[in-house]
Amino acid sequence: MTDPVLQVETVLQVQDLRVIHPGPVTALDGLSFELAPGQVLGLVGESGSGKSAAALALLGLHRGTPTRVEGAVLLHRPDRPALDLNRASDTELRTVRGPELAMVFQEPLTSLDPYRRVGTQIATAYRLHTGASRADARQRTVEVLERVGIDPKRARDYPHQFSGGMRQRVLIAMALALRPRVLVADEPTTALDVTVQAQILRLLDELRAETGMALVLVSHDVGVVGGLAAEVVVLRQGRAVERGATGALLGRPEHPYTRALLEAVPRLDAPLPERDAPAADDVLVEVEGLRVDFGSVRALRGVDLTVRRGETLGIVGESGSGKSTLGRTLVRLQDPSSGVVRFEGADLASWRGGELRRRRRELQMVFQDPTSSLNPRRLIGDSVAEPLRVRGERDEAKLRAEVVGLLERVGLTSDHADRHPHQLSGGQRQRAAIARALILRPKLIVCDEPVSALDVTTQAQVVGLLRELREEFDLTLVFIAHDLAVVRSVSDRVAVMRQGEIVETLAAAKLTEPQHAYTRALLDAVPRL
Repeated sequence: MTDPVLQVETVLQVQDLRVIHPGPVTALDGLSFELAPGQVLGLVGESGSGKSAAALALLGLHRGTPTRVEGAVLLHRPDRPALDLNRASDTELRTVRGPELAMVFQEPLTSLDPYRRVGTQIATAYRLHTGASRADARQRTVEVLERVGIDPKRARDYPHQFSGGMRQRVLIAMALALRPRVLVADEPTTALDVTVQAQILRLLDELRAETGMALVLVSHDVGVVGGLAAEVVVLRQGRAVERGATGALLGRPEHPYTRALLEAVPRLDAPLPERDAPAADDVLVEVEGLRVDFGSVRALRGVDLTVRRGETLGIVGESGSGKSTLGRTLVRLQDPSSGVVRFEGADLASWRGGELRRRRRELQMVFQDPTSSLNPRRLIGDSVAEPLRVRGERDEAKLRAEVVGLLERVGLTSDHADRHPHQLSGGQRQRAAIARALILRPKLIVCDEPVSALDVTTQAQVVGLLRELREEFDLTLVFIAHDLAVVRSVSDRVAVMRQGEIVETLAAAKLTEPQHAYTRALLDAVPRL
């Protein structure tokens, strides 16, 4: 479909926008840009760069909080004076949110009401702004669900009955129901697998082309922004350090920070570090005919797998492929419905009582979201020390020395031991989670999407740390992720999963030369710079 004819006027004008949190902490310092109808502007940067602060300020969502917003956000409307959202009344803001400005948030599960059907939520928002009848609202709900590729029959389902990608589509449908002139998408594809990510980005681009909607795309992933945005603004510590046309900025970045961001992006063609291959006959974990059922849903369908001692085995696949279920079964957090998992030749299912408690220390897991896996009420040092306390260690001085030494080894400091999880960044929380997994000196660590929600530079740091720790602590790793380039960079071999089965296992260096059509489809969906 061809793009609509773009008019020259500006739909959104941002002038010297500043966001100051209590403290004071300046989250955004002097951002300015103009957005024309149909234009896509990318805002990129690391965590803490001010991206989300800017996105919220564009819709006046800091209002009612202790945060102070300065500068101007001018919404230009046909046949009416421009409206400065920073100075507009609450009534005026409610009037333009939805029909003029809409937002798609990063985490759809927390943005949707878990107690209401998705169709009801879309129809309610539509009626609230338009005064439409119930019948018209239902019809509009059907239209937007169909447009984002969801069967309208699923309007009666609840958010938890959808996959992550489909929930994101529901949020986009809700935003589109009122035909906004500007859509702000804050990390809309974070933690989605590559094929769903490609679908969401293609959908946003098609909707922009069809309707002339302007789009502000906020992301830490330079590849995602580069594939869609015409212009990119690079933010660092709240300030725009570089901006320009996407091709020129990505091809010839001028600022050192932009170059560092690009260099941190994992690439499928990057050279791999040299490393001696683990012995093929030294098997630490052996899986035969593994099947896991959740009621009528078969999550794993006869998986056969070996993990060699000292290697990193990568596992990739789309959401729902069974990756996380397999990882949890390898460390006996999930019992199989049938089949067997052997660790050093022993069936995990045979471990009982004292033997299970004694040997569980050899199997550890790093979860995707350290915010939910770390106790928010406990200090980081206590969370890391907890496994040793469970084993009976009571010498507090020894515990403190062990914890601080390990925190320093993963790139934190002794000060971090005395902080709560909310006082750390996402990357720091993940480092603390890795330290907790290491405290018992395990033989196997399963890392389930440990870097999917991190920005590219922090992601590169954590991946590099895992490589170092594998050698230093003589670890065997199972690294689960949807990002093929990240998996390739850290793994010796890669197993590709689809619908509960392993369709292909190949050396990491041969990942770009797959035999199976599904692996080729995954590779084709990876954003290219």
